[in-house]
Amino acid sequence: MSSVAVQPGLQPGQRELFVRHARKEGRSVAVLRAVDHGDSCVVETEVFPVGSANGSEPVRPGPYTFANAALATQFVTEAVEALMVLGCDVQAQ
Repeated sequence: MSSVAVQPGLQPGQRELFVRHARKEGRSVAVLRAVDHGDSCVVETEVFPVGSANGSEPVRPGPYTFANAALATQFVTEAVEALMVLGCDVQAQ
């Protein structure tokens, strides 16, 4: 019988799908995290406003809830594309 480890910050039954971290000129701009809840998928975001000091608390808009992982992935893909157009370097974590 195999056991499934719960990732830090997640409840049993939740699974982190992916995290995308956007930076511009070395400064964090946004972090997007998709979490599968089984019956829905939630995208959590952290946004670091221009002018905020390193180490300051990010703004946390959302969360954004979707019916499934495909819709959440489409949302994140479009957000990542927009961040790239704005000159951000976006990496998977």
